Amino acid sequence: MIRDYKIVLASASPRRRELLSQISLNPVIEPSTVIEVITTRVPEDAVMELSLQKAEDVARHQQPGTIVIGADTVVAAEGKILGKPKSHQEAYEMIESFQGKTHQVFTGVTLIYCGTNGTTVRSFAERTDVHVYPMTPEEIRLYAEDEEPMDKAGAYGIQGRFAAFIKGIDGDYSNVVGLPVGRVYQELKQICEQEEKA
Repeated sequence: MIRDYKIVLASASPRRRELLSQISLNPVIEPSTVIEVITTRVPEDAVMELSLQKAEDVARHQQPGTIVIGADTVVAAEGKILGKPKSHQEAYEMIESFQGKTHQVFTGVTLIYCGTNGTTVRSFAERTDVHVYPMTPEEIRLYAEDEEPMDKAGAYGIQGRFAAFIKGIDGDYSNVVGLPVGRVYQELKQICEQEEKA
């Protein structure tokens, strides 16, 4: 049973924590302090790389029987990775680049089971295509000047005011929020089943 294990989330994201509590998992929050290094421009590879760095950083000092979840989300518009905006102007530019078009959201997840005889590591990336309605310059400006886009990859939150501009998605909604919880739960279940057989 997953609930028999201590689960640690290597992230301070309130959205990831809410998504996990939605599926009855209440992890210990221990944000990673690692300096993130990306060695690729391929969005799927970049998020898996970052999620692994975060999970490994936090797993180093865990007791046996702990599962660490590391995650990283990026938005990619026409192949270009969009991180969190550093200014409202940058938020405007990011949104302008994908309004009226389809872009991708990738979340990389690494699960590390800390066992008495070493660790088990699983990494994967989930992709969701997001279709955005055309927006006027005024609509972009009003949204970009708000605080909502400032702590979010790609400068928007699908679960916030930006929902007004979402035409539809192909893939997992929770992935766009920051963690594909269905896939996370299934992977956790497999880790636990393997450990129980061992």
